[in-house]
Amino acid sequence: MKLATLRTPAGTVAVRQDGDVFTEIDGYADLGALLAVEGWREIAEKADGATHPVEGADLAPVVPAPSKVFCVGLNYASHITEMGRDLPEYPTLFAKFAETLTGPYDDIELPVADHAIDWEAELVVVIGRQARRVPEAEAADYIAGYTAANDISMRSYQFRTKEWLQGKMWERSTPVGPVMVTPEELDRDAAITTDVDGNRMQTGTIGDLVFTPEHLVSYISEIITLNPGDLILTGTTGGVGRARTPEVYLTDGQTVTVSVEGIGQLRNVTRAQADIPAVLPAGVVLPENAAAEPGA
Repeated sequence: MKLATLRTPAGTVAVRQDGDVFTEIDGYADLGALLAVEGWREIAEKADGATHPVEGADLAPVVPAPSKVFCVGLNYASHITEMGRDLPEYPTLFAKFAETLTGPYDDIELPVADHAIDWEAELVVVIGRQARRVPEAEAADYIAGYTAANDISMRSYQFRTKEWLQGKMWERSTPVGPVMVTPEELDRDAAITTDVDGNRMQTGTIGDLVFTPEHLVSYISEIITLNPGDLILTGTTGGVGRARTPEVYLTDGQTVTVSVEGIGQLRNVTRAQADIPAVLPAGVVLPENAAAEPGA
């Protein structure tokens, strides 16, 4: 089953994809509201509300307002190896916020404050039940499904300090969607790719993850309660712009396409920030002299 959050003139609504149409799940303003209800899967399966064409649909982030968005850095073995690092013993975690998320087809704003804007294709875990101290062997029962994200990263801000947060949580910078697929729909060795203007930049498989979705749910739930609709971005594969020689970053008017096999595509056009002068703090040099540190 494929579920999403659709924008309509009357507001957002949770929908189920049925071939080339979306069917409204009446009474639920978004997928997060649906997941918060016990028996959400049966409700979604039985929904028979109004329909909308999939083609041209204006989709919101698959869960527009999760209570938490966790991200995992350096979690693909091939990417870690190409960066000359050892495989980690524990996940590297950082956070985003609901305001950071944007729709799967929305434009991505390129801020004037950072000229080193990078892409990161990611598989996303969507939580379906409240989870606290969940054993890894039981963690699959707490996963509602999976979606895709592009962890757009402002690299110069990211590497101003050793903590990555300030380069990862810019407003409306992280497309999520287009749909959430329930677990049985996802091949655990599915391909994950990024294209920029039709040029392949990232290619890998989610089977290359060091820490599996189940491990991450168990690990994070030991620290804090995960709620229905919470998101875990599981990390990116090799091929980020910062790791290239020379480094490559996004510019105005480019189309960035992130694909996860079985889930679909995020297609976003980059737009230069308008009407705000490019004033940077004294001493900031962008981007060639930023710290020589690989992408997350």
